[in-house]
Amino acid sequence: QVQLVESGGGLVQAGGSLRLSCATSGTGFTINMMAWYRQAPGKQREMVARITSAGTTFYAESVKGRFTISRDNAKNTVYLQMNSLKPEDTGVYYCRMWIFGDDYWGQGTQVTVSS
Repeated sequence: QVQLVESGGGLVQAGGSLRLSCATSGTGFTINMMAWYRQAPGKQREMVARITSAGTTFYAESVKGRFTISRDNAKNTVYLQMNSLKPEDTGVYYCRMWIFGDDYWGQGTQVTVSS
């Protein structure tokens, strides 16, 4: 059973930075796409960034130039470096990974940006 464990959320002032991490519990497999999503209170979950196994990245317009997604294939871990944070970045952040044709979600980590 594949499980994803996120860490790195917290409370930060506007303009600050946070780094999220998401690691899988299993080993011995290749992960295709890795991605980060977020869900703000009262809103639908949205994709923030994704990265392919080849390292190609895609970002939502709202975070371009401020967030950076990266991955460590040896550790089956994906990261999200978030800089110049804004109050509208507040929400629960989830990682998602595609493994063997199935996709898996983490439990979510809260990010709160105060103004």
